[in-house]
Amino acid sequence: MATNTRTNELSFGEPEQFASSFSSLSKGLKGSRILQIAGQVRELIAAGETVYNLTVGDFDPSMFPIPAGYKDRIKAALDDGQTTYPPADGMPELRAAVAEYASRVWNVPFQPVNAIIGGGARPMIFATYKALINPGEKVVYPVPSWNNHYYTTIADANVAQLETVPENGFMPTLDDLAPHMKDARLLVLNTPSNPTGTVIDPEMLRAITQGIVDENLRRAEKDQPRLFLLMDMVYHALVFGDHRHVHPLELVPAAAPWVISLDAVSKGFCGTGVRVGWGLAAPAVIAKLKPLISHMGAWAPRAEQVALAGFLRDREAVESFQDHLVAGVGERLDTLYKGFADMKADGYPVECIAPEGAVFLSLRLNWIGKNMDGKAMESNEDIRTLLLEKSGMAVVPFQAFGRAAEDGWFRMSVGAVTSDNIRGMFPKVRALMDGMR
Repeated sequence: MATNTRTNELSFGEPEQFASSFSSLSKGLKGSRILQIAGQVRELIAAGETVYNLTVGDFDPSMFPIPAGYKDRIKAALDDGQTTYPPADGMPELRAAVAEYASRVWNVPFQPVNAIIGGGARPMIFATYKALINPGEKVVYPVPSWNNHYYTTIADANVAQLETVPENGFMPTLDDLAPHMKDARLLVLNTPSNPTGTVIDPEMLRAITQGIVDENLRRAEKDQPRLFLLMDMVYHALVFGDHRHVHPLELVPAAAPWVISLDAVSKGFCGTGVRVGWGLAAPAVIAKLKPLISHMGAWAPRAEQVALAGFLRDREAVESFQDHLVAGVGERLDTLYKGFADMKADGYPVECIAPEGAVFLSLRLNWIGKNMDGKAMESNEDIRTLLLEKSGMAVVPFQAFGRAAEDGWFRMSVGAVTSDNIRGMFPKVRALMDGMR
């Protein structure tokens, strides 16, 4: 008679037994520090603590929903049965609509052949790295910047980080790039910037883009692999005051073969979970990105693609939504900036960069070496922890974006807070600093 050996649970053994079984990539790739901090914040909120959550690069949909016209079109597309596989490079009508939209907002004459669609901007970044970079080839990017230290690990690239300064809005210059110009394969820029909330000066971008053209003319004479510029522009709709966001090809059209630009519904349309993004590049580059997107299965959902194609062509609805978005985000950023500017004027050891773009502000807390409750603050992590525990203010240190210096710089995000939330935070932060020695 057979014996039933089933139990109520399976034993998967101890983690140590797997140590020799994983790839070098999986061993070296670390989880997101931002998500770790977000997890800590969720635990505090669940425990009933008051937290002013300035960590998440996302939008609270109760404050910033996706456009109504887009949502209605998604529902209609689902009702119409638009639930099958889309083409690997995206629905033709969306590729055409993206080219029209990008041409309109960036004054660059893109065509549908220049466009490819994916499940957000991340697959485009991943595919670009894998399409262009062989192991050991050099990728250059400024720090702080979003996630490049992870993507270079995935690509097994040789990394050149450009240390930036607040005086330039944490943006690189051509002089910063110059030492790497002769052997780099890819320069990665993000403007408006995550994490800094700054916008690159058009003349700085013009100089860099022209530098790439000049370098590739030199390489063409020796038939060497060319240098590309990957432009992450997902925050392009969020620019404030007199700052101007420009596309590098508006400035230097001759760079068209060597520029890959990225955008998505995630930020300009508050659709971080909708997962539709696109890349714009030379047709020869698009042809190499297409199979990578296909084999990853990283295409955007068909219904969302069909809906977006219609919505992007409704120019009045697009501009109205983005005007409303800029006003709402701008109000929060202005409130946040004013609170810290007032503190600085009152002699507190803080400084903050005025709003330029995206949903972020750069904040410096000059607290290294200061003492609180008998403990000296020696690192950004010490400051972050104290700020969260004593005042409920949750921020992300620039170390999460590749910056090494322990000099008190943090990212603050306003997509999930109200201006009243922000104003309620300042008395607690002031009280915390009043107790420092």
